[in-house]
Amino acid sequence: MRILPSYDLDKIKFATDGTTFERAVGLYESGKVTEFKAKMDGFSAVVLGGSLYHVFVSARNYNHGSCDCYLGQNDTFCKHMVAVAIRAVTGGKPLSGEDKQLLSRPTCSGRLGKLNKEELATIKKSITVALRYIKPYVGPSRIWFAYQDSLQEGCNRLSAIVSNLPVNEQTARLLVNILLRLDKKLILGGVDDSDGTVGTFIEEIVQVLKQYAKLDSTCLQAFYELKDKKTCFGWEEPLLEIINGKIKI
Repeated sequence: MRILPSYDLDKIKFATDGTTFERAVGLYESGKVTEFKAKMDGFSAVVLGGSLYHVFVSARNYNHGSCDCYLGQNDTFCKHMVAVAIRAVTGGKPLSGEDKQLLSRPTCSGRLGKLNKEELATIKKSITVALRYIKPYVGPSRIWFAYQDSLQEGCNRLSAIVSNLPVNEQTARLLVNILLRLDKKLILGGVDDSDGTVGTFIEEIVQVLKQYAKLDSTCLQAFYELKDKKTCFGWEEPLLEIINGKIKI
């Protein structure tokens, strides 16, 4: 019976820093993950590198396990563990271009168009899932770094969603809604954004919306939702200046 991991490729991609993920993909695609075996509690393999590295990855958490490389011996999550986790979720199948696509910040697709009813419902569901990673900080200080990783994962997931959206008033409203939900989390939701992860993401979404307005003037209608709103650090001001005619797009 095949042991199935509790995580998927999206979890690995969005929760791993870009450099480590890219190097792990390189190991996987070049056939460096050998002697792969599924066990009751996880997956083991020998990863070829500067040496032969014996790697184990938990079936429950892809970043829990061991590797006898230098980083692994110092209890640091490494590319060899990520490569084995990728092998576990793919079953050895090739990765598509989309599988490997990394987006560390949201961008404007530049593609005009509109989502149909089913697509819109799917996107809204994906947004809600991504926002769950941007949660209140509760617990001891020892979970601080894991908490920050969760905030980054949420922003990475949202970046992937936003960057694939077509440009129109409908999707502009989606982005404004994301901004307002994130703002509420920062003000009332107990999110500790000391590192500025969420704040930076909000500012990047504002820049995407400014590009939307240049491509499709109907997107300006979505900005009116921000009138008379008091936000945590005034991120809405550049968008309001556009509809108030103070700046040209």
